[in-house]
Amino acid sequence: MPTVNVFKDVLFKALGREYSTEEFEELCFEYGIELEDETSEQEMVKKEQGEEKAKGKSNRGIYRIDVPANRYDLLCAEGLSRALKVYVGNAKPPVYKLVQPAGGKVQKITVLPETAQIRPHLVCAVLRGITFDQDTYDSFIELQDKLHNNICRKRTLVAIGTHDLDTLQGPFTYEALAPKDIKFVPLNQTKQMNAEELMTFYESDRKLSKFLHIIRDSPVYPVIYDSNRTVLSLPPIINSNHSKITLETKNVFIECTATDITKARVVLNTIVAMFSQYCAEPFAVEPVEIATPNSTSTHRTPDISSRAVEATVGYINKSIGIHITADEVVKYLAKMSLNATLSSSRKSVTVSVPITRSDILHACDVMEDVAIAYGFNKIAKTVPRSITVGAPFPLNKLADFVRRELALSGYTEVLPLILCSHDENYEWLRRTDNGEAVKLANPQTIEFQVVRTSLIQGVLKTISSNKAVALPIKVFEVSDVVFKDESRERKSRNQRNMCVVFASKTSAFETVHGILDRIMAMLNVKLVSPDAAQDGYFIRESDNPTYFPGRCAEVVHKGVSIGHLGIVHPEVLQKFEVPFPCTALEINIEPFL
Repeated sequence: MPTVNVFKDVLFKALGREYSTEEFEELCFEYGIELEDETSEQEMVKKEQGEEKAKGKSNRGIYRIDVPANRYDLLCAEGLSRALKVYVGNAKPPVYKLVQPAGGKVQKITVLPETAQIRPHLVCAVLRGITFDQDTYDSFIELQDKLHNNICRKRTLVAIGTHDLDTLQGPFTYEALAPKDIKFVPLNQTKQMNAEELMTFYESDRKLSKFLHIIRDSPVYPVIYDSNRTVLSLPPIINSNHSKITLETKNVFIECTATDITKARVVLNTIVAMFSQYCAEPFAVEPVEIATPNSTSTHRTPDISSRAVEATVGYINKSIGIHITADEVVKYLAKMSLNATLSSSRKSVTVSVPITRSDILHACDVMEDVAIAYGFNKIAKTVPRSITVGAPFPLNKLADFVRRELALSGYTEVLPLILCSHDENYEWLRRTDNGEAVKLANPQTIEFQVVRTSLIQGVLKTISSNKAVALPIKVFEVSDVVFKDESRERKSRNQRNMCVVFASKTSAFETVHGILDRIMAMLNVKLVSPDAAQDGYFIRESDNPTYFPGRCAEVVHKGVSIGHLGIVHPEVLQKFEVPFPCTALEINIEPFL
């Protein structure tokens, strides 16, 4: 959970009263957040850097508050105090609105096609007539840092740039240029440098060095210019010193470049919702017109319209375990800054979700807010209507049993990813694509294109990454593979497989065969002859392209093939960069339930 540092005096002023530590801790608990600590800047520096460094630091009281990771509106003092004021009944939720600039001309920014190579999306807004003091300025900067570390995934998905609009001249352009062609003075620096020099300059920077990898290897870097070709920012690395925000800034231009347009909109909405309260007209936001490539029309951001989410009163009562009326549901939602209206039948509510509550996606989220407002401590304890005895899921119990036997046999369990590339699932295993794999519609990387249909590729990748380990390498995995299945509701089915790989200087067919016999013996499955009509298993010669010809066997259980074992084909080992022979076994263990 993110931790927000809030000055006690600022928070109490916003709430309209002072709280004792016990009272405020109880208020936080009721609202679903947690007071982690009461401290000061001096105490924090003393704890982290020593008593000497703490000298001269402020002794002003600070609350450190843990907030839910998906409540981006609570990541600053403004949002936290506003939510608590509404919760205790001292205020109503604000109404956000878009306004035209005094001159009537909306700022415009053009996105050039080249940006699709690096960070294709952009959203912008303007806050007019804003008034900063030191506390609000620090909160403005800290919110951006919190968002960068949270929803922005350390700037990989979204990068925020804020600028003093009075130092710039629109219209703006969002471009992607070669690093040598981008020249500007970075924030808090005095020397002009190009983007290549900037990357080298910030390699040793404690904060910014963590973000250089995001664009460093790209042939083009994203950059935003005004009409005078003055650089605003080099996202996601740093802003220009020219448009630096100060305490005297009155008009703020906000731009968010992104690889994920949905998260970019959430981030922009969060910033304007939190700090538009300091504008000359509170909660008024000025839109920016964005011209996107390959489009004859333009659109404006931010979109501050609310969303509608519906939930039935019966579902809310049943899920929480209470009995309240529809009117009470509306009243409790109002405490959580949510306006709701009743249906004509009074059996459901339609919630108008504001831009601050991107966490509300489903009726269950509405139910959760009603539970918080009602009070968890007020929910009556009840005895379950039915008494049951817990038991392991049979398939998981079987899988754990197999894992234990393999571990006792000296094998180490590995846990590769369930997604892999198309080539790893087929070509690298010398298999043809028969259409049985579930494919991702929009894979973000070539490494995650399909859901695996076997375990062996993940185990071989693990061995490849651990070539320095002393031989033999004895590893296994017991996990799910996925196949298309049109007969199922989800058009796919899971299958629990077991895979064992023995890597050494020589092949070890007999060793892996022994592991198969051991597992079968522990499962009380007998080895039978191929012509015997018994409930058992046997192996027979098989031709599987993943394995070396003449060194592959098929495992048959009750007359049905459940897998293969054999010496892995050299071409497969070459693809996975495994330099020594490997012998593998992979079977479906579900028939043994």
